[in-house]
Order: sequence, then structure tokens, then C-alpha cells
Amino acid sequence: MTSLGIGAASQAGAVDSPSLSKFSEESLQQKLLRCLGGEWPDPCELRPRSVKSEQADGYRLEWVEYEVETDDPVPAIVLVPDGVSAQNPAPAIALWHQHNGQWHLGKSEPAGLAGDPMHHTGVALAKLGYVVLCPDALGFEARQDPEKKLTGGAFERYEFLRYLVSGKNMAWKNILDCRRAIDYLVSRPEVRAEKIGCYGHSMGSTHTWLVGPWEPRLKCLVGNCCLPTYAGIHRTKLLHCFPNFIPGFLQYGDTPDIVGLIAPRALHLNFGEMDRGSPIEEVREGIKTIAAAYRQAGAEDRFSHYIESGSSHVLSEEMWRRTRECFKRHLQ
Repeated sequence: MTSLGIGAASQAGAVDSPSLSKFSEESLQQKLLRCLGGEWPDPCELRPRSVKSEQADGYRLEWVEYEVETDDPVPAIVLVPDGVSAQNPAPAIALWHQHNGQWHLGKSEPAGLAGDPMHHTGVALAKLGYVVLCPDALGFEARQDPEKKLTGGAFERYEFLRYLVSGKNMAWKNILDCRRAIDYLVSRPEVRAEKIGCYGHSMGSTHTWLVGPWEPRLKCLVGNCCLPTYAGIHRTKLLHCFPNFIPGFLQYGDTPDIVGLIAPRALHLNFGEMDRGSPIEEVREGIKTIAAAYRQAGAEDRFSHYIESGSSHVLSEEMWRRTRECFKRHLQ
């Protein structure tokens, strides 16, 4: 189990508490970082390792590992289209999997090896010519309890609480993991480092807008069906994935304010009008907040969204068409 990187506590009275005036002068991104738990650690060595590979129809599957923190390896699957190589590199997309209460599933679903065919999106993107990286999130598939003392959601809850009592939270950890995934992608010779995007459905969408403000190497980001605002969560008493909850941030803003920090880079968001996980009344207001941030950044044309009437928590054909078009416009 990885260290949380928490330093020894200062002696009582040795350091004065920051003044309220100092906090008021912070940017929103600085306030967000403080709520997340503080600065990111210096990167450790990636120590990439290829485990095995297998040829599929039009692409190669490669099972790999790389380190996020020391002694914290992340298992992932890379999909490399036929014809893509160091001599003929391609754009790349990091793909964050969903939650859906299926802790036994992670990277294997978007890689097309298990789960719902609707979410075999890594395969679809590879067949469009993108190098695709599908990592496991903490608590899922190969990143469940290594000692097998806790199963399913119990281990995810334990990890959330372990980070929380140490002054950080699951969002901080997920962002760190996502940033290291981009480190890994740019290290691969067949990837065009200046043409990297990310996509996620459900919890994967949360990971998309969480990592966006911290990862400028992501040139195009697409999230499908997940923008639970705190206003919507509180109105509907919604229990949601742990990374949606960032302690203390509500005093500064709501989740759309976090999403707005992605500007001016390209962003597209899909929603189902009937999706109970993202109450649509608050989503519509949140879209206005995000659009205002893009206008302020002079990048109004780089934010788009789509709300599908009558749809719930799905990836519809139209949602996927808009996803493909966004990547084509900004990565190809």
C-alpha cells in the first residue's frame, strides 16, 4: 500500500495559521488544491513494464504496469492500432472506466474484454486510429484489496477514508493517477505527445473534469453522463461516487466551477435528461457556469454540450457521434 506522502506535524505554535485575507487572495484553482489536500508529490520513476500482448482485429492489446507513486503500480491495457509505430505515431486517448458498483470491472470493459458492449469504447477509438490507454482506478479490477480482507465497495470506502483522515481525499488520488497515466502515454514512442485527449463515462466523466484543470497536456476532454453538482446532490439526497466529494470546496463554488478551470482547452459533455445521477435542473445551470468560464477565456467555441431528451445514464449513438467528432476536430 502506498504512502500518502503526509509530512510530520509542526510543533504547536511553531507556525501561524494562514490569515483569512491570504485565503481570499487565492485563485479558485489554489483553493481547490487546498481542498483536495495540497500539492502534488514529485513524480517517482514510472518503471513501465509490459506484461503480455495479444493481436486483435485491427489493433494490438498490451497489458502494462506503471507506477503512480513508489510501490503503487497501476495495471492498464493499451490498445495500439495496426500500422501505428514509433515511425508512424498517432494521437492518444486516456480512457477512464465507469463505476456502476462493479468493482470487479475496470480497464477490461473499455478494452472490450468484459462488461457492457455499449462501453467497449476503447476498441471503437482504437479502430478510429487512436492509441488508447485503459487503466484501473483504485479499488477496481486488479486494484482491489491485495490482502483480500475487504471486498467490493468495502475496499473503495476504506481507501476513501484512509486518504480523508490523512488530509487528502479520493479525488486527489484519482487526479494523481490520471496525471501519471498521461506521463505514461507521452513516454510511448508511438504516441503523438501534442495530441492527447481523454474520455470517460459516469465516474470516468468525473475523472475527466477532475483531472482537466491539472493536466495541460490534455488537448481535448469528453465526459459522458456525470456532472453531479452539490446543489443537485443536496436537493435530491444523492449518494454518489467518492471522488465527487471534495471537502470544503462548496464554500468557494460547485462542481461546474471546477470544470470551468479546464478552459481554454476543448471540452465536450454529454447528458441524459432523465439521468438521476446528474439531476438535469442543476446540470443546465452548471452548463451556464462552464460556458461563462470559456467566454472569459476567449474560447467560447471550444466548449460544447449535448442533453438528450428522454435518455438516462447511457452512451447513446448520438452521444458517441458527438464524442467522435470532438476528438476528430481537436486531435486529428
